[in-house]
Amino acid sequence: MISRNALNFSGGPGALPETVLAQVEAAIKEVPEMGLSILGISHRSDWFASVVEETENNIRTLLGLSKDFHILFLQGGATQQFSMVPMTLLRGQKQAAEYLDTGYWSSKVVTEARREGPVKVLWSGESCGFNRLPADEELEFSPDAPYLHYVSNETVEGLQFQRVLGRDDVPRVCDMSSDFLSKPCDANKFSVIYAHAQKNIGPAGVTIVLVHDTVVKASSDELPSFLNYRRQVESHSNLNTPPVFAIYVVLLVTRWLLNDVGGLENMEQTNRHKAELLYAMLDNSDGFYNGWSSKADRSQMNVAFKLPDEELEKKFLAESHEAGFSGLSGHRAIGGIRASIYNALSLPAAEKLTHFMDDFMRKNRK
Repeated sequence: MISRNALNFSGGPGALPETVLAQVEAAIKEVPEMGLSILGISHRSDWFASVVEETENNIRTLLGLSKDFHILFLQGGATQQFSMVPMTLLRGQKQAAEYLDTGYWSSKVVTEARREGPVKVLWSGESCGFNRLPADEELEFSPDAPYLHYVSNETVEGLQFQRVLGRDDVPRVCDMSSDFLSKPCDANKFSVIYAHAQKNIGPAGVTIVLVHDTVVKASSDELPSFLNYRRQVESHSNLNTPPVFAIYVVLLVTRWLLNDVGGLENMEQTNRHKAELLYAMLDNSDGFYNGWSSKADRSQMNVAFKLPDEELEKKFLAESHEAGFSGLSGHRAIGGIRASIYNALSLPAAEKLTHFMDDFMRKNRK
């Protein structure tokens, strides 16, 4: 029988791999090599320094990341990066930074960036209800922009870019919070990539930031140390007490991706298969399940859809909960249903959900 943990389709925090959960359970009582609970190990210990070093190395290996990048484990979630990026790259600039407004989270990023300097929204999906992403011909990037920012995967609406945007001569900044390490990524084309860890790579409490050396050097001493990439790099993510537990779990997840999954190519194949199962259910339901996003821009991480009416949606959520599923309620911004199929959500779990959906449709179709 599949456990309720394994049937967690929540948009975040997401599920963790069963093998990682078992290791975490043991570590809360005692980390074998330390004889102490992970919750009581000093962030200044040599052991924790080795955890940070191995986690950095694992991420470099998974992404093929060049030595020009620094890997940071910060706090404050992606929301803090909404501000740290423009504080570093936009404050004092006359030219506008370019942003894409492609969904719920992109809109929040734009609001924070405008506190620091001029922002140009190159494209907004507001007029179409954020149900699609821009085509290449709809985007005209300036060579003079301080940077381009976009969100790779919109969790609320279920939209995902399948290409790298922008110009090679303008720094690219990307919020990859919900698809980081879910597939191969040409990370070396970006200047900053950030991802809070409560989707594919660990529990809430830590945010992974990949920052190119040119951005680190651009960090002004006028910034508070906590918000200064250079100070964080110099301290090896240990400027203040870091989230030791969360970083340790990220280490376990990266080991799982490398050793159990066999790398990001294999992870992508599994994620694609899960998404294909669910989208096939939507497409073959004759409108009973109505997907939110356009087919060309569908996310492999978040499958958002609606049923014919709110009463059926309430019934779907109640019966799915009784069947052992959790986290299927859509985001408050758009309602409906959302199945988030992050890395740790297994293929058998996705198959079980499609079987439930098929059975529910047959019993409730009018």
